[in-house]
Amino acid sequence: MSRRESKTNFLSGLETTGLGKSELDSLFLQLLNSGIHGISFSAYLENQGPGSLITEEQIEERIKVIKPYVKWVRSFSCVDGNELIPAVAKKHGIKTLVGAWIGTDLEKNESEIEGIINVAKAGNADIVAIGNEVMLRGDVSEEELIKYLQRVKLEVTGIPVGYVDAYYEFVNYPRITNICDVVLANCYPFWEGYPIEHALAYMKNMYHLAVTAARGKKVIISETGWPDKGTPDRAAVPSYENALKYFIDAYNWAKEENIDIFYFSSFDESWKVDAEGDVGAYWGLWDKNGNLKYG
Repeated sequence: MSRRESKTNFLSGLETTGLGKSELDSLFLQLLNSGIHGISFSAYLENQGPGSLITEEQIEERIKVIKPYVKWVRSFSCVDGNELIPAVAKKHGIKTLVGAWIGTDLEKNESEIEGIINVAKAGNADIVAIGNEVMLRGDVSEEELIKYLQRVKLEVTGIPVGYVDAYYEFVNYPRITNICDVVLANCYPFWEGYPIEHALAYMKNMYHLAVTAARGKKVIISETGWPDKGTPDRAAVPSYENALKYFIDAYNWAKEENIDIFYFSSFDESWKVDAEGDVGAYWGLWDKNGNLKYG
C-alpha cells in the first residue's frame, strides 16, 4: 500500500494541546506519510526569488522531494521558468493548481495570462488561478481583474478557473466571487495574531465565511500555515511545536470535513523576509536545502 493510500487513525479537534515534541513529531509523520491534499510549491533556491530564471532541472529536483507526500501542487506564476512546474508535476503524477501572478506591471501581467493559457491548453492544469491577493494589495482594479478572469475563461474550457485572495475579500468583492468557478481562500490565523490554542477554531470561521460568500461553489483553502521561527505577530508565536500543532490540527480537521487544503509551504525561502520580516523565511515543511524540518 502506497503512502497516499495508507489508512491511519488521526486525532481530532485540538487534541494536540498538551502534547510534547516527540508525540507531535509522530503525529506529523503519520499525516505526512498518509498523503496530504496539496502544498504551495516553489522551486527557488537560495539567492533566488521572483524574477529569477528557474530551470527544469531544479524544478525536477524539488518535485521529487515532495512527490511521496502530496496529491496536488500549487504554483504561483507562469513566467521565468515557473511555467514548467505544471508539466514536471504532471510527469510525476501530481495534480496542479496553476497560478498566474497579477501585479502592477501590466506588460508582465500579459505575459502571465498568455503563459497560463498555454499551460492549460497543453493539458497541464487541473485548476487555474488568476491572481493571488491582488485586491488585498490593490495592484489592479476590480474591473481589470474581472477582465483577466473573463479572458481566461473564454480561452480555457473544461478546467475550473478561480482567483486566490484572503477569505474575506470574497465577501468584499461579490462580482469577482460570482465569476469564479472555484473560490480559493487564503486563511492565516497567524497573520491575524491568533494564539495557537485558538488558531484552528479561527481558521474554521475563516473558511465558513468564504463558503457563505461562495454560495454553493467549491471552496478550497489555497494557503494556510504556521512558521517555526521569527518574530511573533501579537499572540501568534512562531515555534517548532506551534508549527507542528497547527499542521496536525489543520489536516485532522480537513480529513474529517473533506476539505481541500494547500499547505504553505513546501520549502523555506529566504527572499520572503523582504516583505514579511524575519518570519517570512520559515514557513516550509522542508528547509531551504530540501531537508524535512519536522519529525
